[in-house]
Amino acid sequence: MSELAQKAETPVIDGKAVAATVIDKVKEARDWLVSAAGEKPGLAVVLVGENPASEVYVRNKGKKAEECGFHSVQHTLAADMPEADLLALIGKLNADAMIHGILVQLPLPDHIDEKKVIAAIDPDKDVDGFHPINVGRLGAGATDEALVPCTPAGSIILAKSALGSDLSGLEAVIVGRSNIVGKPVAQLLLAEHCTVTIGHSRTRDLPAVCRRADILVAAVGRPQMIRGDWIKPGACVIDVGINRVPAPEKGEGKTRIVGDVAFDEAVEVAGSITPVPGGVGPMTIAMLMANTVIAAARAAGRPDIADSVLKD
Repeated sequence: MSELAQKAETPVIDGKAVAATVIDKVKEARDWLVSAAGEKPGLAVVLVGENPASEVYVRNKGKKAEECGFHSVQHTLAADMPEADLLALIGKLNADAMIHGILVQLPLPDHIDEKKVIAAIDPDKDVDGFHPINVGRLGAGATDEALVPCTPAGSIILAKSALGSDLSGLEAVIVGRSNIVGKPVAQLLLAEHCTVTIGHSRTRDLPAVCRRADILVAAVGRPQMIRGDWIKPGACVIDVGINRVPAPEKGEGKTRIVGDVAFDEAVEVAGSITPVPGGVGPMTIAMLMANTVIAAARAAGRPDIADSVLKD
C-alpha cells in the first residue's frame, strides 16, 4: 500500500460529513459576528425562469441559509424578464447593507448576458466567486481578499480531509479547464504548493498524465470517462462531475446520477475518492454559506472572525 493510501482511513470520502463540519464552523462564525457587529449574514439568491434543476438548487441553498441562521431572501423572476430589470435588481442588492452575499443562479435565459450580470455584482458580495475581480484576486494569490468559487474550495477541503492539511509537493492533475472549476481549483492547488497539470481534450495520452497524479480532480462533464486504470494506486480522486445517464434497471425512462469517474473501478485503486452523489455536491452548498459569512465579516471590518473559524 502506498504512503498516500495509508493516510486515508476509508477509500470513500464522506462529503456530507465534511460539509457538516464546515457548516458547524459557519454557525460559530455567525455567532461571533452577531456578538461583535450586531448583525447576521445576509444572502440573496436570484432565480430567473423555471429550470427544474435550478429550482431544486435554489431551494436547497435557501434551506441551508436558514439553518445557518442567515437573513435569507429569494427573488424568483419570470423567464422573459428584461436584462435591464435584472441588472437593476442587482444594483439594489449591492446597495442593501443587510445583504452580504448575492448569488444569481445559472444558467440564465438566452436573452440575458451572463457575463454582464456577473460583472454587475459587487465583487465583495460575489459569493459564487465568478466576478472578474475575484478571479484576478485568486490568480494573484490574494485569497485573503478573494471570494473563492465554492466547488473548487470544497474540493480542496475534501482532499485535505483525506491527505492531511499539508499538500506540499504532491502532483495534482485536473481534467477539465472550465472557468468554474478547472482553472480555479488549479490556482488553489498551486497555492497549496502542489505541482499542477491541467488536462483537457487535446492533452496527449491523457490516461498517462492522470496516472502521475497524487491528487486527481475530475471536472470534465463526461460520465465515467476516467477509468480505474487511469488512476495511480493510492491517489486521492475528487470527482466533480454530475451526469445523468439512463438507468433501465430502474424502469423505462429512468436515470441515475454518475460522476466523471468510473467509481466501481476507481475505488479499487484509489487511496481515497469522493462518491457521486454525496461527495463534492454537499461541499458546494457548505462553501456558499462559508463565503457568505466571510463576506459579512469583511463588511463589518472583522475578517478575523471568519478567518479564525474557517481555517483548516
